[in-house]
Amino acid sequence: MRYHLIDEAKGATPVIPLTGAALPGWLEGKDATTRAWVAANAFTARPESRLALPDGKGGVAEILYGFDAEGGPMTFAALSAGLAEGSYRIEARLDAATASDIALGWGLATYAFDRYKKIERPRAKLVWPKGAHRDAVKRTLDGIFLVRDLINTPAEDMGPPQLAEAAEALAKKHKAKVKVTVGEELLKKNFPLIHAVGRAAARAPRLIDLSWGKGKIKVTLVGKGVCFDSGGLDLKSAEGMKLMKKDMGGAAHVLALAGMIMDAKLPVALRVLVPAVENAVSGNAFRPLDVIRSRKGLSVEIGNTDAEGRLILADALALAVEDEPDLIIDFATLTGAARVALGPELPALFANDEPTATLLLGAGKRLWDNLWRLPLWKPYRRLIDSKVADINNAGEGGYAGAITAALFLQDFVPDSIPWAHIDLMAWNGAARPGRPVGGEAMGLRAAYAMIEALAEASGRKSGARRKT
Repeated sequence: MRYHLIDEAKGATPVIPLTGAALPGWLEGKDATTRAWVAANAFTARPESRLALPDGKGGVAEILYGFDAEGGPMTFAALSAGLAEGSYRIEARLDAATASDIALGWGLATYAFDRYKKIERPRAKLVWPKGAHRDAVKRTLDGIFLVRDLINTPAEDMGPPQLAEAAEALAKKHKAKVKVTVGEELLKKNFPLIHAVGRAAARAPRLIDLSWGKGKIKVTLVGKGVCFDSGGLDLKSAEGMKLMKKDMGGAAHVLALAGMIMDAKLPVALRVLVPAVENAVSGNAFRPLDVIRSRKGLSVEIGNTDAEGRLILADALALAVEDEPDLIIDFATLTGAARVALGPELPALFANDEPTATLLLGAGKRLWDNLWRLPLWKPYRRLIDSKVADINNAGEGGYAGAITAALFLQDFVPDSIPWAHIDLMAWNGAARPGRPVGGEAMGLRAAYAMIEALAEASGRKSGARRKT
């Protein structure tokens, strides 16, 4: 009975979803007592409102639930809140998308991070709405819950070794291959930036490399795996460090996205790269104004040790492009500047390819998993110029921080390969229905839908899409 969704239940209480516009029409066919009860309770089918209709015997005959017709699954996430223990079923004719949204919203409301503390979950159960795409809903819930679980786990129990173990468990489940390069081997295999960022920590840095599938298109996912970010020698404040267990949120997203792709058996050749490190302080920590040669060969001046995420991503992206995939998507909790610009709930999207950006934005809008595009504004590349190296990881002035971070990464991806960079918060600071405080998936459903569409399109064509 995962997610409190069940196949069938005798005597389940009917739930009638209604929009404000549909309520008057529904009332027309009801008796005077029902109409009076609805009026007396001032029920207008406002989104997330609920009204129990009595059965005349001290029980509940049915429940009216108000929802927003354009609100997506989250408009149904409040449905289970406050319901008595028991079984419920949707009493309405629904299209498959709405039925799936109801199931997804209901399932999201059942999440609780209870690894360290027993947490009371809703006890109400919902019969699967007729027409819902069950496999797709389960796959999405599994992905979102994995993101939340990985991010919510504190760094003591979610360091680079544990992140690698999570990838290995995923690989075992789906019969994928995984290779992990650890510690000094990073230098031997030419990942100097990943090694430099993680070398000061007690738990060695590593590069996780998962591969699966043999489809016509090659998709590579790259996720920032900074399991804890102290800021390094450019030390964060106590307040700035407080949420840094979530700095591996990008890694959590690409592992979850990979799980969804593999579960659906999409016809793609999938690769997932996660540089996993802790940015710590010790005698061998990398320093401001150090110059480090990257995997690509570009020399990088360290303007700030707290701009470490782009460094480890640079080496991973340089590896990603070596086998010329048809698409690269990276997820990263990269900049506070993106949060200042767009707030905590709206990830920033950067893309070097118009079709890629259009597909991602369209999928996000359709699924209520929105992204907002920011420009790869080339004139700002001068802000990360260096007098002594090819590039600086954090130019002076602090202007356009999300854009300059994306421009830094762009130096490691050729224009010939479609690439999208998603800079996200990966955290709910306040609770809302279906979205408790803590780790959160953002852009995950949009990215999956885009890759699914590309995979389906590739099956209808003789070859995969390439930039020209």
